[in-house]
Amino acid sequence: MTETSAAEPQPEQGDGVIVTRALTKRYRGGQLAVDGLDLTVPTGSVFGFLGPNGSGKTTTIRMLMGLIEPTSGTARVLGRLMPRATRTVLPHVGALIEGPALYGHLSGRDNLLRYDAADPTADPRTRHARVAAALDRVGLTAAAAKKSRAYSLGMKQRLGLAAALLQPRRLLVLDEPTNGLDPQGMREIRSLIRELASDGTTVFLSSHLLDEIEQVCTHAAVMAQGRLITQGAVTELAAGARGRLVVSTPDTAEAARVLKEQGAGDVVVAEDRVTAEPPERDLAEVNAALVAAGVRVRGFGVERASLEDAFVALTGEGFDVAG
Repeated sequence: MTETSAAEPQPEQGDGVIVTRALTKRYRGGQLAVDGLDLTVPTGSVFGFLGPNGSGKTTTIRMLMGLIEPTSGTARVLGRLMPRATRTVLPHVGALIEGPALYGHLSGRDNLLRYDAADPTADPRTRHARVAAALDRVGLTAAAAKKSRAYSLGMKQRLGLAAALLQPRRLLVLDEPTNGLDPQGMREIRSLIRELASDGTTVFLSSHLLDEIEQVCTHAAVMAQGRLITQGAVTELAAGARGRLVVSTPDTAEAARVLKEQGAGDVVVAEDRVTAEPPERDLAEVNAALVAAGVRVRGFGVERASLEDAFVALTGEGFDVAG
């Protein structure tokens, strides 16, 4: 399909802000980083992109942003083929990838003024107002005059996010946006992401923090070894995994023994409770066996499966938090 030179990107195909088909990247030497990726990011979603270290997340994002070319397959962003339509698409996309590039000798405010001045679509008459609004939105107004070399890692992340928000964006691509933030800062950024989504911006969010994805994202995709394992609504992905059996009791050692006898797997004792993978049998029988063994059962039930449970079930491995 021939790309036109229209200023506005075409409508998303199939209601996807990002659509890839058989997207593949093979590096010199034969390393297959991304293998036949079919990804659809719904318009208006907060989309979590999950995968352990080396799963192909960063390579995928770089192809989506037109930074590298795919070996084969296609990647469309805002309805346009990348990297061919980079100049047309990127003015509508805010991105924070692999940490922000900052001028250490300049203040936070002056860094944003430079970013804004580099945007040919930005009106110079309203530049200072845009920068002030972006700083306020990420909570950096008080530190705006401080040189960015003196910023903490979390403050640098906030400044990079502010740069991505200088203009209204149809799509925001964030790679580990809460990296280096304290718990309060993480909550603030999650709140900001929800706010942006409610304003109509689609957010594509890469993170190694599974609970973060579960709290803020409406949809997610799971990558492993360059391949897409699954994608869909977060609630549906979590629902596809079995939750853990939880027994509250002061008799944890005896409860653990009985659960193992009953066929429960991965039995873990923690203070006054025991958790396990539920056995393939009627849980009422398991509860009865505990009581018959003299275990004082104060609580018995199956916790709702988390996204981490789903990830482990899908990939057969724990999540690599370094990813």
